[in-house]
Amino acid sequence: MTNFMKRFMDNESGATAIEYGLIAAGISVAIVGVVGTIGGDVLAIFNAIDTALVAPVAG
Repeated sequence: MTNFMKRFMDNESGATAIEYGLIAAGISVAIVGVVGTIGGDVLAIFNAIDTALVAPVAG
């Protein structure tokens, strides 16, 4: 039983998985922040392109 507890306490694979999870969460937060910041600008550009492409055909 003591051998099992020693191996359990020395096992760091769970800590590595948690670290990778935290890194993935940080990257996700960064992506959401960037998309939220420039999302409106990108939408305006696509709307301008849409208007420019549709206007000559309709007029």
